[in-house]
Formats: sequence, C-alpha cells, structure tokens
Amino acid sequence: MSRLRTRLLGVLVLVTGFLTTAGPTQPASALTDELWFDSQAATTLTVDGGRFKDGLGREVVLRGYNVSGETKLKENNGLPFASVADARKSATALRALGGGNSVRFLLSWAYAEPVRGQVDTAYLSAATAQMGAFLDAGIRVYPDFHQDLYSRWLFDPDSWYTGDGAPRWAVDLGNYPDEYCGICPFWGQNITSNAAVTKSTYDFWHNAYGVQDSFLATAQKTMAYIKQNLTSAQFQGVVGFDPWNEPHPGVLDPGQTSRAWEKDVMWPFYVKFRARMDAAGWQSKPAFVEPNLFWNANLDFQKQEGGLLDAGTIGPRYVFNTHFYDQKAISGVFMWGKAENGQYAADFGTVRDRAAAGGTTAIVSEFGHPLTGSVSDKAPTVYKAMYQALDSLVKGGSWWSNPAASGPVLSGSQWQWDIYHGRHRELMNDNPDKVQTEGDAWNGEDLSAVRLDDSGTAVLRQDARLLDRVYPSATAGSALAFTYEDRSRDGSTTLTWNPVPGSLPNVSSLVGSGQYALLVWRSDGSTEPTELHLPASFPTPSTTVVSDLGVTSSPPAYTTSTPVAVAAEPGGTGSRRLLLTAPDTGKLHYALVTNGATAPPATRLAAARTELSGWLASKFG
Repeated sequence: MSRLRTRLLGVLVLVTGFLTTAGPTQPASALTDELWFDSQAATTLTVDGGRFKDGLGREVVLRGYNVSGETKLKENNGLPFASVADARKSATALRALGGGNSVRFLLSWAYAEPVRGQVDTAYLSAATAQMGAFLDAGIRVYPDFHQDLYSRWLFDPDSWYTGDGAPRWAVDLGNYPDEYCGICPFWGQNITSNAAVTKSTYDFWHNAYGVQDSFLATAQKTMAYIKQNLTSAQFQGVVGFDPWNEPHPGVLDPGQTSRAWEKDVMWPFYVKFRARMDAAGWQSKPAFVEPNLFWNANLDFQKQEGGLLDAGTIGPRYVFNTHFYDQKAISGVFMWGKAENGQYAADFGTVRDRAAAGGTTAIVSEFGHPLTGSVSDKAPTVYKAMYQALDSLVKGGSWWSNPAASGPVLSGSQWQWDIYHGRHRELMNDNPDKVQTEGDAWNGEDLSAVRLDDSGTAVLRQDARLLDRVYPSATAGSALAFTYEDRSRDGSTTLTWNPVPGSLPNVSSLVGSGQYALLVWRSDGSTEPTELHLPASFPTPSTTVVSDLGVTSSPPAYTTSTPVAVAAEPGGTGSRRLLLTAPDTGKLHYALVTNGATAPPATRLAAARTELSGWLASKFG
C-alpha cells in the first residue's frame, strides 16, 4: 500500500471516529492490542531521508537486544532457544521487562549448512518458528549470520577459547595451523593473533575453495525459507538482514590498508549479499552492513581506518550497522575510573556522521559491558553513558541549553538477552571435561541482561530503570531533540546526569526525583500518533504529561479524539505506550513525560506548560 493511500485510510478512520460515539471500527488485528493505525503498513520498515520510516511515514527508533549468544553454543544446536515455548517466554519478558521493540536474531551458518551445498531444513524450520514468537509479540526482527573467530572447529578440545560461525567442512578444506594465541587474556585477541583464525578468515574473504560462494548460496536459501515459512504479517516485521558479524580481514595483502580492504574486498561481498536478498524476495528490506570491526576502536593500537569511507552514498538499501564496546573500560588498565556524563557522545556522533555521509541511517547492533568480574563495577555508568549517547549528541546538563544539537535518536541492540544465563551445559569444543555452565558459557563472557529464577520466571540482572526506557518508537514527523533521565543506580547511588535546570522551577518541581523524558518534534500532517514507549516504572496513575497538545496527570485510554493518551503496545505482553496526536503540518510540538509526581495540582501543570512553551520558543524559534 502506498504511503498516500495509507494516509488517506488513516484520515478516513479518524473522521469516522469523530462522527461516531463508539470510536473507529477496528480492523481484524494480527496482534493482540492493535489499534486502527497498527496495520501491516505500520510494521513495514524502510530507510527514507536518513531515518527508519514505517509504512505510515513515521520515524522509527529500534531498541532492543541480541537474541542470543546461545546461538554460538552447541547445546541447542545453534538455535537461540531449546523450544518455541522458551522463545515466547523470552519475547514476552524482553518486551515487558526490557522495553525492547526489536531484536537482532542470531543464526548459525554451521548449522544451516552442515553438509556443503545442503541446507538443513530442520534447523531453518526451528529457527523460523522461534523468530515467529518474537514477531507475534510485536517485536521487529533483523537476523544476523553470526561468527566470532570464524569457527568452533578451529579450536582444540583443550583450548582456552572457542569460536562460532563457519561449518566444519569449511575448516577442513583449509588445513589450517594448530590454533594458538600466545599470551591472550581476552578472547578477542585471537582475531589478530591466532594464525588459524587469521588465515581462515582471509580465505573466506578471498573465496578460497569457494567458501564465500557457498555461504552466499546458503544465505539466499535461508532468506527464501524464512519468507516462505513466516506468515505475510510476520514477514512484514522482519526489517532487514545483517550479513556478517564483525568483519575483519584476518590478514591484509602486502601494501594493503584496512581502508582499501573495506573498499576492494568487503564492500563487493555486501553487494553480492544484497543481490542474494533481492533474489530471495527481500527487495524492500535493507542490508544491515557492518564496517571493519576495529574502525571505531577506542584503543589507538587497535584502531584501523574504516567505516565505509569509500563506499560512497550507499543509500536506503543499506543501513550503517556498527558495534561499540569501550575497550578501555573493559581492559581494566586503560580506564581506571567509571564512565562519565557524555563520555560516548563523540563516539556515537561519529556513527551518526558516517550514516549521514552514506545517505542512510544507523544502528548500533551491539554494545555492552561485563556484568561480573574485575571491571563489572564500571557497568552501571558505562551502560548509562551508552544509552545517553544513543538518545542524544548532547550530554546531560548541556542538553537544556542546546537541545537543537541533539541529532537523530539512534537505534541500538544491547548485547545480550539470554534466558539460559548461568544455566548452560555446554561442552566447550566438545570436551566433556570442560562443561561450561556459568555466565554466557562462551569464552568467559557474562553480559546477559536477563536470567531465569528458580521458578523459571524471567528476571532482570540489571537495573530496570536503565533498561526499560522511554524512547520515541514512532514519531509522526521529524524528531528534533530527545532526552531521557533514567535515574538509574550505581550501587546505592542514583545517577542523575540531566537535572531540570533551575530556570524552569515548575518543571523541576513536577519532575522532582522522578524519571523524565522530553521529545521535541515537527509535525508532518499525519493523523497517526507519535508513540513513546512507557516503562513499567510509569504506571498510568503516576504518569504526568505536559505538552502543547494538552496536560494530564493520568493519561486516559486512547481514542481518536484524545491528543494525549495511553494504550497497550501490540503483542499482548503488557507493555504500554504514550500516544500523542498532532494532525497538523510543520508545527513544533513538545511532550514532557515524568513519573515524579502523583496528582499534581492543575496550577502546577499549567505553570510547567508555560515554562516549557517559552523554553521551546527560545531554543527552536
């Protein structure tokens, strides 16, 4: 359906709603809790004007998690879950507890093509069914053919490390040297220091033994299978495909630079993958392409020039897709203290810049920090600073004075969401004497935001205030500025990095010690509402909204004639959203949402609205 037809349909439904007392006629819903604008068009995602846009023309922000590192393990044969029931449990928890509206869904080449030239349809069937559980919960999905250290079959049974990705037959073709990393306290050092990894990786990129051709053929068959075996409504929620996790050359040719490798070796691979997507029926979905793994490393001796600098205007059929981990913080050596307010604004600003230069949008498809171990004390501040940088280019404290410099709100997928955390039984490299049960059961990592308690219920391992966040999931128009003060905790200390300035006393009083978000946007004539995810910490009775569209200390349920309202998010998981309807064109709007006060007096709401309206006029004209 064209955007014009979709808009006209929206206008017709809206007008019908105003002319009847019962509200708009609801279409048959694919998901529980759908409203009139939650159509397949709303689920569809493309890149337009350097932003993700849904089929209704709204700017979309994807927030969620990687599902999951379990795919790297053998215990469930390369699947994220042991069953579809577990996938459903995980999806419900991810939406209700973690606030996610999307997942990067890991797949394994090794299990998709265990015999060369033959895809394992049983594996694809199980993976597709598990993917469907997330789509049915209203969660968008972008699959990822994941690899780390190229393949588990490069590693000896008694090795300190393991890998994932390529099938055993691909490793057997190469007759690679016995794996050895030397003094490597971190598993990632194998990427550049283990000859078995570097040589096999080099062979993949140069299509030795035809392995890259085999991978591309399997990728096409996998995508075709997914399309054919999801319902059409489910497939609408699949937003693209990540071809290859964390690409790295392995070994550069003599005289070759990492930048030249991206241009001459990696990019042609992405062009081939894009053609395979088209052949599999994914023509309308972008490829989520990653640059050289080390293009944005924050350790100078690891950094390698890249970032798709020579790919030109890659355009809307590709998304600039990158990862970010603070290696200084993870090292325990190069950053002694904790992360600070605004620490990653420049790093994430570079991501925004590279996407803009490529004529597309960006997503940070992995970010995170260890939750146990010697550097885990940094985790609360590292995560807060990373989410802060996803929300805005401007650090807290400066945001109120310079909101127009916020930049686009970035999409992101935290690493990771693994309900089996601490309950694994993984025979590392098939060694029965090295059974991994703790953490993520993979190379000593421990980054999962979730676990199951003894009753089998999903519970968070991180502060819910940090993870379940307000964010603009769909903006009807152009989002100009956004900030969220989550008041997350570092131990017993509440971290407040963006207090409301004293120049806005009534707003400050209204927020108090609570959480708050503020969105500024320019309308585009849409009849569909702007949507902000409401965390569980924002129950309706204690949610206050101050907007030029209206003020309320307990937003009412959505109707077509209610400009500020709440409703359930689609999928039946219990998650909720704030809906802001502004069916005008080219007008500035703002909305402050906070849980800092219960039933504030009307005089305070009116005074806060006056302050915010004056602030908006002074900062945006």
